[in-house]
Amino acid sequence: MVARPVQEFMRIEAAGSILLLLATVAALVWANASHSYDTFWHTPITIEIGSWTLSESLQHWVNDALMVIFFFVVGLEIKYELVQGDLRDPRSAALPMIAAVGGMLVPAGIYAAINAGGDGSAGWGIPMATDIAFAVGVLGVLGRRIPGPARLFLLTLAVVDDIGAILVIAVFYTSDLSLPALALAIAGLLVMVAMRVMRVWNRWAYVVVGVGVWLALLSSGVHATLAGVAIGLLTPAMPLLKEEVARRYAVETLRDDHLDPEEIARLRFLLDGSVPTVELLQSRLHPLSAYVVLPLFALANAGVALSLDGLGKALTSEVGLGIIVGLVVGKPLGILLFTVLAVKLGVGRLPEGTTWPMVVGLGAVAGVGFTVSIFIASLSFPGAVLLTDAAKVGIIAASVLAALVGVIVLLVATRHVTPEDQGDDLPEPQVPNAGATA
Repeated sequence: MVARPVQEFMRIEAAGSILLLLATVAALVWANASHSYDTFWHTPITIEIGSWTLSESLQHWVNDALMVIFFFVVGLEIKYELVQGDLRDPRSAALPMIAAVGGMLVPAGIYAAINAGGDGSAGWGIPMATDIAFAVGVLGVLGRRIPGPARLFLLTLAVVDDIGAILVIAVFYTSDLSLPALALAIAGLLVMVAMRVMRVWNRWAYVVVGVGVWLALLSSGVHATLAGVAIGLLTPAMPLLKEEVARRYAVETLRDDHLDPEEIARLRFLLDGSVPTVELLQSRLHPLSAYVVLPLFALANAGVALSLDGLGKALTSEVGLGIIVGLVVGKPLGILLFTVLAVKLGVGRLPEGTTWPMVVGLGAVAGVGFTVSIFIASLSFPGAVLLTDAAKVGIIAASVLAALVGVIVLLVATRHVTPEDQGDDLPEPQVPNAGATA
């Protein structure tokens, strides 16, 4: 992600969406072919150190531990966008941010209205999310028909959606709060802030403190994956060394025909210190998140054993209907309404080459809410298997419908556009001067 961050991000997400889809299909086939699905994913795994014991099912380890990597990458992406990317400029970020708010409020309102007073009322946060991987994958089907600025609009909107989902998880899906454990987690984060102020750049030091923060949050009642987001946001987005300084030292070192171990170590330091930690970690962890973590999450959580009768009941239940209507109708409606409002008020303007029908199509694509929606569903109905299964069926059905509607609308909206008419280049953000602490 160092050379072309936006393009590389979208390439990895598009490729990861294929693995995510395959993992989802595998989970559904496995869950309906054998009882071993539930048996396997509920296998208890225990970590014991002295008198301290932590025992969770394999599924919970995936959701509470492995997904920390995903949320850490999300935190890194948000930090990058805030410091060096599209969210750095409030004027250019205003439109997708406002559109994202509409895309969260309207689906949540629709779900809440359908489930008012019912057993599924706690799941109002489920249809708020957008799955970046699947959304980017859907746009990949359309190729260069979609203008670069329009794709960046959807990507920025999805990042803001992630921020909203994280806030919802932190505020509304926290139970049995342990203040001592939470205080310990906050203390760990403050230690990381102090390490940055003192310019401690040893990444293993941050790893050790980060693991401590995760363990504290795991015991606090706040979902442990939020540790990943918090640590990602605290990760330095500026390089330790200014580019010109690193270049000068590198040129001086490479003048020697033979490099001794000390000079090789200096070059390694220059390479390491001239790249922002955010970009370095993104380039290393984003593929792991997209190609391993999310497919494993789908494999562990998307499996639902249902007969045709059970499938019909799930789709017509209040939970299923709330999710489907929220994502397929509410998402594009909210994005369109709030985008129109922002443009009419002069707060923002449509991206270059983007038409109003394209906004509707992009809003429909944003209705693919798979990964984070399933994650919120697991938090909404703890112990309620029927409600959770109905939510999963609704999420899968809604995501498929939203993708189909989005592709059809965008094909119609771009029917007079040939691939040659659109460049595939995305506008690159302006990078501020290095050397600052961010």
